[in-house]
Amino acid sequence: MRILMTGAAGKVGTLMRPRLAREGRTLRLSDVLPLTAGPGEEVTPADLNDEQAMAAAMKGVDAVIHLGGQSREHPWPDIVEANVNGTYALMEAARREGVRQVVLMGSHHAAGFHTRPPSGEDLPDYAFPRPDTFYGVSKVVMEALGSLYHDRFGMNVTVVRLGTCNEGSADTRGLATWISPDDLARLLECAMTAQGYHVVWGVSDNARRWWSLREAESIGYVSRDDSEPQAAGLIAEQGEPDLSDPVHHRVGGVFTLGELGGKW
Repeated sequence: MRILMTGAAGKVGTLMRPRLAREGRTLRLSDVLPLTAGPGEEVTPADLNDEQAMAAAMKGVDAVIHLGGQSREHPWPDIVEANVNGTYALMEAARREGVRQVVLMGSHHAAGFHTRPPSGEDLPDYAFPRPDTFYGVSKVVMEALGSLYHDRFGMNVTVVRLGTCNEGSADTRGLATWISPDDLARLLECAMTAQGYHVVWGVSDNARRWWSLREAESIGYVSRDDSEPQAAGLIAEQGEPDLSDPVHHRVGGVFTLGELGGKW
């Protein structure tokens, strides 16, 4: 099995590469930044908007994990070129090559202005888009493109509304939004075989989680990690989270407060 991973030089790609390694599997790494292939890997550099380079990167691929693009807020033209045009170019390359399985790394910022539901309830998997930034808008477009290519061309597409993926949570907000790298790898494995079109929250089953896991679980995801063991240390340093503060009350946190188009 050959899997194309775009944006493989980024933080998430770096975390996922060793976790997705399998006997009989080849990870084809693609990025505009330098990469060195490890065991079971090969490198095919490509700019998402370079049609010939993307066609070459897509050749002989069984599944795609799309991590590429602009990962932070930037001025509108930059976001459109990297994330909107880039995702379209990726989907077209996959369609032309006949790739059936595509995983798109979306973001919780596509729904950033949603707020915590009443106590005891989770924010639904398909919460209507309420982007908090130009970056968030681009992830809404990504979800729409994934839906279109599923409905029109029959591709199986899963969009992950990614939370906060690090080895550990950096702050008390992350106690709710964190997904461990191991859990994200588990979710990607499920997404690469899921049939149909899905939008799933990329989050671990944290004790303080308020984003639904129902749709992720419907494609086979089982979270094994929880941020709670990190809570005591973080709360000792930063204090108990004020759940009425937008940082903790809104999906997008601080991104709902800043200026559009700024570099965060």
